[in-house]
Parts: sequence; C-alpha cells; structure tokens
Amino acid sequence: MRKDDECRAFVKKVIMSRFFKIIMISTVTSNGFFMALWTSYEIRYRLFRLLELSEIFFVSICTSELSMKLYVDPINYWKNGYNVLDVIVMIIMLLPYTVRELMGRQFSYVHIADGMQSLRILKLIGYSRGIRTLIIAVGQTVYTVASVLLLLFLLMYIFAILGFCLFGSADKGDHDNWGNLAAAFFTLFSLATVDGWTDLQKQLDNREFALSRAFTIIFILLASFIFLNMFVGVMIMHTEDSIKKFERELMLERQVTLMGEKQVILQRQQEEISRLMHIQENADCKSFSELVENFKKTLHHTDPMVLDDFGTSLPFIDIYFSTLDYQDTTVHKLQELYYEIVHVLGLMLEDLPQEKPQSLEKVEEK
Repeated sequence: MRKDDECRAFVKKVIMSRFFKIIMISTVTSNGFFMALWTSYEIRYRLFRLLELSEIFFVSICTSELSMKLYVDPINYWKNGYNVLDVIVMIIMLLPYTVRELMGRQFSYVHIADGMQSLRILKLIGYSRGIRTLIIAVGQTVYTVASVLLLLFLLMYIFAILGFCLFGSADKGDHDNWGNLAAAFFTLFSLATVDGWTDLQKQLDNREFALSRAFTIIFILLASFIFLNMFVGVMIMHTEDSIKKFERELMLERQVTLMGEKQVILQRQQEEISRLMHIQENADCKSFSELVENFKKTLHHTDPMVLDDFGTSLPFIDIYFSTLDYQDTTVHKLQELYYEIVHVLGLMLEDLPQEKPQSLEKVEEK
C-alpha cells in the first residue's frame, strides 16, 4: 500500500488532462520541425544555439513525461504497448549522446544513430486515437496479407524460373534482367509495380524473343491487377471495420458521459427533495404537494430536469412514432382492400339479370 495516493492521483490527473496532451503533441511536432531544419547545413550553422536549446527542451519534456507515468503506475505501465514504444523512442533519443561519449565524435556509424532520431515522431501515436485505430487495422490484416503475399511470392517464383529459362540463355539472353534467379525476381517486382515495364519489354523485343509480350502481359495481369488490388482491398476492408468499431466506442463513451451527468442531476434533485422534506417540518405548508407547488414557482426555464417517466423517454417516443407509421400503413392498405371489395361487388351487380317492370310484362303478353 503506497502512502502517496493523493500525490499520485494528482500526477495522474495531470497526465490525463487535455492540457498535458496538447503540450506533448506541440512539443513533438515542434521537435520534428526543428529536425527538418537540422537537415540543412546552412540553417544548422546559423541556428545552432536555437537547435541545441530545442533539443535540450525536448529531451527534458520526454524524460519528465516518462518519470511521471512510471511514478503513477510502475507495474501496469509496461503492459501498454504504446508505453513500451515511448521507452524505445527514449532510448533511441539518448543513443547519439551515448555513442559520442563512448566511441568518440569520429565514430564511423554515429550518423546511423543520428538518422534514427526521425523515430521521435512516433511519440504522436500514443496521443492520437485515430492513428492507433489505423495501426490496429493493420495489425488485424497481418494473417490475410501474409497469405496474399505468399501467393504473390509463389507466382513470382514460377515466373522467375520461367523467365530465366526463356530470356536468360547463355548465348543471346538478357543477363542483366534474367541472368539469375535474383535478377529475375527484381525484374518481376518492377513488372508487378508497373514501374518501367515498357523499358524492360523493349529490351526483350530488341532480342526478338517470341513469347516475351505474352509473358509480360500475363504476369502484369496476375500480379498487378489481381494480387496487388487484392492486397489493397483487404487493407481497406479491415480499416473500415476498425473505423466502425472506433465510432461505436466513441458512442458508448458519450452514452456513459450522459449517464454520469444524468446521475449527477438526479442526485441533486434528491438532495433538493430531502431539503424540501426538512423544510416542510419547520414550515407552515399544509402538505408536501403544496410545498412542491411553491418550489415550482421558483424554477427557471434553464433549470435542468431529468424525467424518469417511461412516457417521456426517448426510446418510448421512438417506438411510439414507429407504431404510428405502421398504423398509417395498415389503414392505407385496409382502404385499398375496401376499394377493391366495392369494385368487385359493383362488377357482380352488373352481371346479375335485371327484373323487368310489370307494365312491360303486360304489354308483351298482349
């Protein structure tokens, strides 16, 4: 049992606040902007002091954030993957200073550590729910995408062997593009992405290979128009599912927030009723109803009121309106049925033999 629960609760409140998130997003974004300026040698020379101060400020903010989160919950902190990503980014952030201190400034691979500083921008993932949704969508497509890529690899393997046998002959073959299996794979990758495939086909045409055009067209149709589009379709489907799930979670959070506000209002009303009951005991009101009527006169139109009556609930109103729509539809259909019955009865009356008048019958007899 920790003895600093109040301090930890305060730090947690600060971390979860919207103001703290805005500070972190602004800090990471500004550091990314300064890193873009750092890539220019002229600007780096002119603004060296400003870039150095911005680096110290960024490292200090990130170190403070890590310390505060570890102080709030040092055990559950490591169970969140985005927190682990922040720790990795923090290690990468301190890597150039460590390499320069241990290996010296002239170490040949120190530029790799400097280039890895671009990963700092990944700290925005933890503060952007939309980006996390997309990452979840990509993670859900791993198995399906792996199956599609495996099929594409098998297709490229078949066509690589076939292309090597057709166009990589030792005497007059295209050794640069089809001379071995690795070169054939690279050429097929260019064909699959439809990047410079006309130049590759022109080289085959110059060597007068008979089946080269049929080979190229069939592979592009299979690899580019089928497998790559299938890959894109799988990504889009899973992304749409993740976005719908994200919208449902937002709706549930809003409902929970509304329910919390409703409970607060109900609690206030109960407290008001308890206060009225207490006032009734010391007031001259004859009954509680009279006291409530007097209380109503003091209400304003802006005072919040929660009505728990079933007839005033939104679900009941929705069902009531739907029932009225069904009732109108039923009445309309009944009217059409009545019209049809009347029409049929009218036709039946027309078909019945009509009775002649008695005067006409006497004239016919004479």
